[in-house]
Parts: sequence; C-alpha cells; structure tokens
Amino acid sequence: MKKVTKAIFPVAGLGTRFLPATKSVPKEIMTLVDRPLIQYAIDEARAAGIKEFIFVTSRGKGALEDYFDHAPQLEAELEAKGKAQLLDVLRDTNMDSGAVAYVRQHKAMGLGHAVWCARRLVGDEPVAVLLPDDVIAAETPCLKQMVEAYQETGGNMVAAMEVPADKTSSYGILDVKEDMGHMVSVKGMVEKPEAGAAPSNLAVIGRYILSPQVLDNLNATQVGAGGEIQLTDAIAKEIGTEGNVYGYRFRGQRFDCGSKAGFLQATVSFGLARDELKDEFSQFLTDISNINRAAE
Repeated sequence: MKKVTKAIFPVAGLGTRFLPATKSVPKEIMTLVDRPLIQYAIDEARAAGIKEFIFVTSRGKGALEDYFDHAPQLEAELEAKGKAQLLDVLRDTNMDSGAVAYVRQHKAMGLGHAVWCARRLVGDEPVAVLLPDDVIAAETPCLKQMVEAYQETGGNMVAAMEVPADKTSSYGILDVKEDMGHMVSVKGMVEKPEAGAAPSNLAVIGRYILSPQVLDNLNATQVGAGGEIQLTDAIAKEIGTEGNVYGYRFRGQRFDCGSKAGFLQATVSFGLARDELKDEFSQFLTDISNINRAAE
C-alpha cells in the first residue's frame, strides 16, 4: 500500500460570507487568534506525513501564495533584534522549494471539480484532501488519525461526525453498512439530502483520503446537487465497484470557520486554549456575560 504523502487544499472560493474583509484578503489567510486558517490545515497535514502540498486557487489569491514564501528581510530583522522565538514562528510558515504547487480553478464548479483540477499532480497515488474552512481541534491531528486507520483499511476514507437531524441537508451523509465504532463501512453517500430523507445523521467533514480511482471517476461525474460537480458522487461510485469506502469518526472538535458564527466560536475556543491568553480572555468573557445578565 502506498503511503499518503500528497494533499490537495481547495482554496479557490471567494469567501463571500466574510465580505467586505474578503474583498482584498483571501478567506484562507484570515487569522484565527494569530494564525491564518490555512496554517492550521498545513500543520495538520505535516503532522500526518504529507510532503507535497497542492493548492487549487483562483484569481485574487496572490496573498495566499506569498504567505508561504520566505521573507528574508523580516527574518534578518528579527535575527538582528535577537527575537529568536518569533523567528522560529516565522520560519515554521515557510514551505520548501518544490514542496508546493498551485493549480487554477477557472470556474467555480464545486469541490469535485476543484479536486479534479489537481489530478495530473496526484498521479497514481492516494491523496488527502483538506478543507481549510473545517478547523479541527484534536490532541492527535485529525488527518493523522485517518492516515493511521487508512494503513489498516486502504481504499477511501472520509472524516465523519454526527449532526442533528435537522442539519443533515447541509452535508454529505453516509449510508452505513457496518458500524465498527470509530470506523464505519459505507454502502452509500447522499449529498445534501432533503429533510427527512437522510439515511443517517453521520455527516462527511472536510478531510478525505482518496484513491486514484476517485479522481478517474471525476472525469465522468455529472453535475449533481446544487448544480456542482460533487466529490461525494465520485466517491460513491467506488462503493458499487470496489466496496472500499469508509467513514472515520475522528476524535476532536470541529469548527465551521466558513461561517461567521463558527469562526467566532473557534476564536473563543482557541483563545482559551492558549496559556498566555486564557486568564485575561476568560475574565473578559466572564465580565461580558455578567454585564449581559445585568442588562436583562
């Protein structure tokens, strides 16, 4: 079984839910505490053994590309001032030459189309897909959990979590064949089912490990839910032919940073998790809560 060493990061979206901020700043480099969303995804991928990083971008994403480049002048200034800790933080954002590739998605045709755009850089190897909007706080990074499970199963794997029944229409939902605890075998996948028609409440979250066959399936995949080419449709084809699709219930907390509410929730959670911030921040939240209660 080939190791998973490549990852695709679909980052072509316009981020319209965060306008006007995203008029000039790519959503993926909006900061969660003091790190851009994309940095959380990159760090998670590195922890899972990823060596090659493929970004599917679009016009206006130049700042995202610059973020991963070296900054010699800034590094020299920090070094001259003896700010070793900040210098280490800065250097952790650098990507080695040749480790990063950028592919343009010229039309917004869905996640499946974004992954398809990177097919030539993937070749005949398994590949991970990480959606930076989904930030997952976990003791063991989510993708690392999945890679370890994948080494036992092979095939295709999607991260999964239970969602309320009234929210299933917002997700790709798994039709479970066998529930084995953290792992489930899948007999079907439905993208954004209508209310009351979901086969379960086990939703697909933005982490995938895909076989090369799924990228081949995308060549023939038709437009699906929402008028887009759906990645779940290409994965579902593997269920009928190979029966090798699994859902993995990851251990951790997922934040939907593609929404304003989710971004704010993540900011609070990650801020309280930082030793240098938690006391002052916690006191502030307590004070605000007390003021609101008094106002009622």
